[in-house]
Amino acid sequence: MRTILIPTDFSPNAMHAIQYAMDLFKCERTKFYLLNAYAEDVYGPYKKNNGVALERLKISVKKKVDIALDELKEKLIEKEHNPKHSYKVVSAFESLVDAVNDSVNQINADLVIMGTQGQSADKKITFGSHTVQVFKYVQCPVLAIPENFEYQPPKKIVFPTDYMLPYKRRELKLLNTLAADFKSEIHCLYISDFDNLSHRQIDNRRFLKEELSRASLFFETTPVKNKARAILEYISQNGMHILVMVNARHSFMEDMLYRSTVDEIGLHPKIPFLVMQNLPR
Repeated sequence: MRTILIPTDFSPNAMHAIQYAMDLFKCERTKFYLLNAYAEDVYGPYKKNNGVALERLKISVKKKVDIALDELKEKLIEKEHNPKHSYKVVSAFESLVDAVNDSVNQINADLVIMGTQGQSADKKITFGSHTVQVFKYVQCPVLAIPENFEYQPPKKIVFPTDYMLPYKRRELKLLNTLAADFKSEIHCLYISDFDNLSHRQIDNRRFLKEELSRASLFFETTPVKNKARAILEYISQNGMHILVMVNARHSFMEDMLYRSTVDEIGLHPKIPFLVMQNLPR
C-alpha cells in the first residue's frame, strides 16, 4: 500500500493537489494523510491580541481545523467512491515544515504531494515560500503541483542530472514504480558541452539504469547555458509531464533553492515538480 501525505490549508490550490494525488494513484491501494499545520494561525492572531489567552486561542483554532479536516475527508469519500483509497486526518500545532517532517517519519510516508501556492502565497517566489521550505528541509520525496496544471498521466518524465550523485535506492524505487505503472519514458538530461563521462559518472549512470529498469530510459545531452532555461526548453520541446530533480548538498537543486532571489532563476515549470531527497531517512 502506498502512503501519501498531503498538507492542506483548505485553499483551492491545496484542493487541486489533492485531486491530482487521487487521480495519480486511482488504481493503487493508497492511504492518504491530510495534514494541517496551524501554528501560524494561532501565533498571528496571538501577536495582534497582545498575547492574550494563547491556550484559549490554540484550542479554538484546533477545533476549527479538526472540523474542517473531517469535512474534507467526508467530501473526498463521497466524491470519489474509490475502494482502493482510505483517508486519515492530522492536525499539528507546528510550523508546516516541522509538521510535515514529523508526520513523514511517523507514518513512513512514500511521498508528499502539495500545491505550489497557498492562502498566503507570495507571487514573487517561484514555487511559493512554503513549498520551497518543504523542498529544502523535508526528508522525503515531494511532488509539487502547479495551480493551473490539469492532470495528465505522467508518460514522459524529464530527470536533469550530472551523474555525480550516488542516488538513494528508496527514492529511485518510487520513480521506477511510477514509470512502470504508466509505461513512462524517463529522459535523463545531462547539461554539458561534452559527451565524455568520468568513471564516477559512468558508475552512477549504470546505477540509474539498474534502479530504473522498468522505465524506458533515454540519455540526452544538451549544451551548457542557463540550466533552468535549458530544462524548461526541453520540457516545452518534448512535451514532458513531470520534472524530477534531486536535492543534495552541492547540487544544482541546492543552489537553486538556497539562493536569496529564487525568482531570478526563472525556473517556473508548468508541470508537476518531483523533488527527491538524497538525504538520510
